[in-house]
Amino acid sequence: MAYAAKNYEHLLGMDGFSDQLLRNHFALYQGYVINTNKLVEALRELEKTGKAGTLEYAELKRRFGWEFNGMRLHELYFDNLTRTPEPLEANAPLARLIREQYGSFEAWRDDFKAAGTMRGIGWVVLYHDPVSGRLFNVWINEHDLGHLAGCTPLLIMDVFEHAYMLDYGLRKADYIEAFVQNINWEVVAARLK
Repeated sequence: MAYAAKNYEHLLGMDGFSDQLLRNHFALYQGYVINTNKLVEALRELEKTGKAGTLEYAELKRRFGWEFNGMRLHELYFDNLTRTPEPLEANAPLARLIREQYGSFEAWRDDFKAAGTMRGIGWVVLYHDPVSGRLFNVWINEHDLGHLAGCTPLLIMDVFEHAYMLDYGLRKADYIEAFVQNINWEVVAARLK
């Protein structure tokens, strides 16, 4: 069964994000979905024809993580945005966990934003480690590098240039502020199991 791109047009009109920037971003995401499907089919065909040990198979297998994670990270990113933001409920388990581990919601938010302003391209992910119960704000350099194995991504922020350059130029910190203002905390909190 092929992956299908989700429709995120309900985000159009979101404060701090032009419709053109969002449409461009949706198109980029759709490319990841298309490429993921192409790789699944190409790998399946190589397996069927007994070519699983070839260089072509190896390179496509390596590429799969990039395309699949590009697809899935964008879905998580768009899903955790909203045009009608509400604050994180103070008594929600995630809010309590943030306060316990960071001292305050503001201290956590400052750390998350600081990770986003680091030089480079990538993602910032608030992860929950279900083994220890810890939260981590993590920099993901590329789609397929730097993920914490076994941890659950709760909040995902895209900090590749395509996520902000059209609207903000080099002012990444302004984009991050707009992102933080549009978090769908209901979705993020529900990801904590």
